[in-house]
Amino acid sequence: MSIWTLVVLVLATCAAGAAVGWFVPERRCPLVVAWAGSLAALALLVASVEVLVSGAPAQVALWTVRPLGVLMLALDPLAAFFLLVSAVVFVATSVFSAGYLGHYLGRYSLRAFATWYLLLFASIVLVIVAADAFTFLLAWEAMSIVSYLLADFDHRRAGTSRAAFIMLAMGEAGFMAVTVACVFVGVHAGSLMFTDFRTASAALGPLARWLVFLLTFFGFGVKAGLVPVNTWLPRAHPAAPANVSAVLSAVILNLGLYGILRFDGDLVHIDAVGPGVVVLIIGAVSALVGILYATTENDLKAMLAHSSIENMGIVTAGLGAGWIFAAGGHAAAAAIAFVAAFYHVANHSAYKALLFLGAGVVDVRAGTRDLNRLGGLVRVLPWTSAAFLVGALGIAALPPFNGFVSEWLTLQTMLRSAELGVTWVKVVFALCGAILALTAALAVTCFVKAFAMGFLGMSRSPAAAAAHEPGRSGLVPLAFLALVCVLLGALPTYVVPALDSVTSAYAGASATDALVPPFFGTAAGHARLPASFAAEFRDLGAQLGGGIAPGRGLIVLHRGGEPNPVVFAMSTSYMVTVLIALLVA
Repeated sequence: MSIWTLVVLVLATCAAGAAVGWFVPERRCPLVVAWAGSLAALALLVASVEVLVSGAPAQVALWTVRPLGVLMLALDPLAAFFLLVSAVVFVATSVFSAGYLGHYLGRYSLRAFATWYLLLFASIVLVIVAADAFTFLLAWEAMSIVSYLLADFDHRRAGTSRAAFIMLAMGEAGFMAVTVACVFVGVHAGSLMFTDFRTASAALGPLARWLVFLLTFFGFGVKAGLVPVNTWLPRAHPAAPANVSAVLSAVILNLGLYGILRFDGDLVHIDAVGPGVVVLIIGAVSALVGILYATTENDLKAMLAHSSIENMGIVTAGLGAGWIFAAGGHAAAAAIAFVAAFYHVANHSAYKALLFLGAGVVDVRAGTRDLNRLGGLVRVLPWTSAAFLVGALGIAALPPFNGFVSEWLTLQTMLRSAELGVTWVKVVFALCGAILALTAALAVTCFVKAFAMGFLGMSRSPAAAAAHEPGRSGLVPLAFLALVCVLLGALPTYVVPALDSVTSAYAGASATDALVPPFFGTAAGHARLPASFAAEFRDLGAQLGGGIAPGRGLIVLHRGGEPNPVVFAMSTSYMVTVLIALLVA
């Protein structure tokens, strides 16, 4: 089956599900959401994996609109990565909806929810595969409007409508900025095709490039929840239903990052240090502000919403560092920075979807998400508690879970700034690195508090003491996302090569070559390792598992260069083995 057949199948499944929801009894609408959403997500999963594995972009023309030109769709490794992450989240949230939406029956229209949810899925796919400005902006506007309708679904709850409206209003302001940038570049290109944007951007002067960069970075930064245009996020995410909150945080925020990468990294390519420094600083400040607010929250969903700002900041800081290194000609360091950023996108989507769905179970089963009124849930919700603990350990960046790998790589990237030649840029890196290190420490504090107050100790309300586990439709998505978090944390030497086709286009170098030396004797290139280097790491056990596991090895390592020859290395794969052995002992 061709890639575009799969994409059409995704869109057709969403449309069919949205239509069927109006003809079945309303109590069946959650099942329509579950079946249509999960089937569409699985088809999207196959299409995106096929593009990532082959590395070959696919393109198709839709039709010609005389004033606008040819409307196109394209699926390259960047789009495939974001579609893959979105598909994983939608599989979980769709199945979760089968049981979760039941408590809205009789109070709100589940037919409307099914329609909006599936249309949101379709609009997200169209945003990512659009290959011309008109299709992109049209799909983006559809996504924003449907997101607003879903965020306002529980509109009888106090503050929900205001929070959703603020989200819509700020999103429209960002949309207008992006539209101005598209018109500006389109006039110079004489076309709205993204391929023509790439060609025309090379002829733009420095001031024009800065203008496009600022318009698109802050325009898309609204959707990504970056400081200072982030005030909508901690209002809207807690107000939405839990399955919608998971999509908003784990998918919709990613679209802001996708827009920044598509426009500033691809169409109007950043090739100067200045914009990269802006991105790095905004990212570091966003991370610190987000986690500071998160640590003060006692509302579980509000805490997770502020934490989303923190994680988007970490990703953005990694992108800024990558663009600075690439502009300075340090391709290997740029590859590490970009792979850290993309890795963290996947990690954040996995554990934030898990945590929001877990918070939804707590809210429904315990009747509250106020940490001061919870406690003792580990006894009455043992499976939910275990899954939430995996997400909490992942987001706190504790090894061997997934958040550790990408945050560790991000902090190591900051140390590579010693290779740069400009002193003031090194100072910026040092300050931003310190901010990110502080952010990581505060994240541990925040989520130790969340799990301890919410799940440990004694129950502090009768409803919390009487809570009980949801059915399989609630527990299976939590277990699935928890497994994704564990695999992303335990197998980084397989994730990094998978990201290589995405990051190499931005860095100009292979992240796999930079981070995963071929330690296994059967791996291609093992003989090219320096003999003394290979011998030292063989004595440390670098080839353990070589006869069992495929690939280059199980160690993430970077040797640096002459200006900064620091060696950093780690292996969460070996950590898992050692931790299991210690626990058994």
